[in-house]
Amino acid sequence: MSAQACRYCDESGVEVVLDLGAQPACDDFPPADDPRTEALFPLRMGMCVACGLAQLLEDDTAPEEPRGVEPAALVRQAEQAVYRAAAAGFLPLNGRFAEYGSPHGGSWAGLLANRGLTEVSPGEQADLVLDCFGLMHEADQFAALSKRIDGLAEGGTLLIQFHSLASVLRDGEWNALRHGHYAYYSTPTLVNMVERLGLVARRAWTFDLYGGTVLLACSREGRQSDGVTALIREERAFGVLDVAQVSRLQSAMERGALELWSWLEQATGSGLRVVGYGAASRAVPLLCAAGIGPELLSAVVDAAEPKQGRRLPGAGIPIVGPEALRTLQPDLVLLFVPDLLTEVRAAYPEVEEAGGHWVRADRIGLEARVPAARDATTSVLQMRES
Repeated sequence: MSAQACRYCDESGVEVVLDLGAQPACDDFPPADDPRTEALFPLRMGMCVACGLAQLLEDDTAPEEPRGVEPAALVRQAEQAVYRAAAAGFLPLNGRFAEYGSPHGGSWAGLLANRGLTEVSPGEQADLVLDCFGLMHEADQFAALSKRIDGLAEGGTLLIQFHSLASVLRDGEWNALRHGHYAYYSTPTLVNMVERLGLVARRAWTFDLYGGTVLLACSREGRQSDGVTALIREERAFGVLDVAQVSRLQSAMERGALELWSWLEQATGSGLRVVGYGAASRAVPLLCAAGIGPELLSAVVDAAEPKQGRRLPGAGIPIVGPEALRTLQPDLVLLFVPDLLTEVRAAYPEVEEAGGHWVRADRIGLEARVPAARDATTSVLQMRES
C-alpha cells in the first residue's frame, strides 16, 4: 500500500502494482562523452482501489527530453480519428477548438483547420476540446481534467485519446511506465472520471497505435452508446480494475528483462552484429531492467538529430544517426518502437538488402530465437510482420 493519495479522487487506497526499482530519468539523454553518472529515481505504478486509476506513484525528475521524429503511424492514426469523429457528427461545422497535446508531438490542429475549425485563444471556451495523449502528463489528474471540461462551450464535445491499460496488460507492456507519465487509463476508469465531472461518454473508437489506443467522445448531453458499454464490459472482464490482475505486469517485467538479456547475449556470442533502433523513453526501463549496456548493444539508431551524439540514460549506449545502418551493416536491428516497423523497413532498405533483419523488441521470447549464427536468419524472418 502506498501512502500517496490518488491523483484523481484523492483517496488513500493506492496499491503498488509494478515496481521497476531505481531508474534514471528516461527523458534525460546526456551527451555521449559526458562523464557524469545519472541520478536514479524510484519508478513505481500504483492503482487506486477506489476509482481504478493506474498511476505513477512518485516523480522527482525534470522533463528535458529532446523532441523525436513524429512516426508516420501516429500521423495516419490522427487522420483516421478525425475522419471517424467527423463522420459521427462530433466536429462542429465552422466551430472552434482547443487542443491539449502531448509534449512528444502529434498535433491534430492542421487536420481540424482543414475541416473549417478555428483554434481558440488560451482561456476561451471551445466547441471541441481535444486531448491526444496530453492528460497523462498531468500530475494533478482531477484539476487537469476539470480544466479541459471547463473549457467546453455549451453543447461542446471533449475528444480524449489514451493508450489503453487493457492493451498494456494484454501485451505485458510494463515498460510503458515512465517518469512524466502520471496516469494509465482503462476505459471504465476514464468514463467514470468524466462522468464525475458531468460528461457522458457517447462514442468510443479503438486503434492499433501503441498496441491499442482508445478515443472517447464525451459531452454534457446525450447517452452512452452500446459500443462504449461493450468496451467497458470487455475491459472489466479482462481485469483492468483488479489489482491482482494489473500486478501481473511485475512478472512480465522480470520475464521480459531476462529474455531480452538472454537473446542479446546469444546473438552477440554467435558473432552477430546487433544495433537498436528508436531511442525512445520506453527503451530506457527495458534496457536498464535487463542490465544491457554497450557490450551487448553497441549503438541505438535514431532519426531525431537532437538525440544523436547522446546516450541512453542508465544503459550508456550511444545514440547514432541512420547512416550507421549502412556503415555498420548490422545482422539484426532491434526495434524498440514496434509502430515504426513498416516505416523503417521502407526508409532503410539497405538493412535487408545487406542480409540484415528487423526484430521487434516486444516479440523477444515469443518468436525470436538466436541459437547459433548459422540459424539466425531463419530465426528472425518471422519477426518481419508489420
